[in-house]
Amino acid sequence: MERIICLIIGYICGLFQTSYIIGRMHKTDIRDYGSGNAGTTNALRTFGRKAGALTLLGDVLKCVIAVVLVNLIFGKTYGEIMPLLSVYAAAGCILGHNFPFYLNFRGGKGFAASVGFMLIFDYKIFFVCAVVFIAIFLLTHYVSLGSLSAYVTALIAMILRGQGGAYGMDKNHVLEMYILMILLTALAFYKHRSNIVRLLHGNESRIYLRRKK
Repeated sequence: MERIICLIIGYICGLFQTSYIIGRMHKTDIRDYGSGNAGTTNALRTFGRKAGALTLLGDVLKCVIAVVLVNLIFGKTYGEIMPLLSVYAAAGCILGHNFPFYLNFRGGKGFAASVGFMLIFDYKIFFVCAVVFIAIFLLTHYVSLGSLSAYVTALIAMILRGQGGAYGMDKNHVLEMYILMILLTALAFYKHRSNIVRLLHGNESRIYLRRKK
């Protein structure tokens, strides 16, 4: 039951669609512009850097809040499996972001929410993923490639740290956590499937933080 509650808490937090709210402030539905995605990259392309930064901040914070709430609620009674329950909360938040019921299940791709997840869950993994993302983005200017590379890095790093006993759980709960992370990684690839096709065909859009001369 505690797993379901964590998913629900996460899902409710994930329903806060930052880019959609910013779009409505501009009397616009962001999903009708650009990539049609309610996320940071499309907010950046559609409304500019400030909107992109605010979207990133809002989407990161909602996953942080979800994990913090779950820890406050279950920390004393389920302390021995809090890493696992934190992943459930993050999974719920990402699902809420990607599939908001009040927007006909058309949300974002969940990367910014995943950033919040890694930031609050394991800062060591967060920093490794940040380096991978920044390096790939600066080399290619493909946000999608950097995002997917960071996701794979997070999965591998979680398994390596889990096998090293970093999360203090028994084998069954650690395995369950791995499975959840594998599913989240698969979901990320699914949500980025159109980006992957464009990357393979060489026509994926690039993002430049500075205007090209």
